[in-house]
Amino acid sequence: VKIDGLKWVRFLYCYPNMVSDELVRLVAEEDRLCKYFDIPYQHPSRSVLDRMKRGGNREIYERQIEGIRKQMPNVGLRTSFITGFPGETEDDFNEMLSFMKNVRFDNVGVFLYSDEEGTGAFDLDQKVPRSTATQRRNRLMKEQKKISKVRLQGMVGRRVEVLLEGRSEESDLLLQGRMETQAPDIDGRVLINDAGDKNVAPGGFYEVEITESLEYDLIGKIL
Repeated sequence: VKIDGLKWVRFLYCYPNMVSDELVRLVAEEDRLCKYFDIPYQHPSRSVLDRMKRGGNREIYERQIEGIRKQMPNVGLRTSFITGFPGETEDDFNEMLSFMKNVRFDNVGVFLYSDEEGTGAFDLDQKVPRSTATQRRNRLMKEQKKISKVRLQGMVGRRVEVLLEGRSEESDLLLQGRMETQAPDIDGRVLINDAGDKNVAPGGFYEVEITESLEYDLIGKIL
């Protein structure tokens, strides 16, 4: 964090039991640490987590997230879930859906459980049909799409710092960048349709006013 020349340092894929109160305070207090947490909760159901040989439960996770947001109200939160893990019941899935609706993550990745020889889960019973796992994943992503749309609408009118990446993958007429709450490759982006008369360059940090929102991306102009 103290190395000269570093402006943003971001934690990625930090397991729940590694997100200590001390770490949260450090991120809140240190300007160079992005106000962003990527915590792969995988599942909130205690019974599924037990079969995964992971500790934790929904109550602990929600308390952890509440603590993070208390110190950083504008923090970016990302998680990942697995649907179709052996033994996952409809009640387990509904708990995951309820957890996601309650917490309202900024970004969510949902993966299908897949049997892999040599893994601890390979020999577990109560396999979930892949069609059921797929249906559950689609339901989660449909809900997250709605959550993301509403959260991004709340960004319109705000001024944010953006790291410019260069020309947009969507169109040569647009530039693209990301805020500190958007990790590369896995989260949404800020699409810039107006750079004014500035001579901008990839790798630079610019103040951007958000003018529109999409389902996963934002649109803005460089000030």
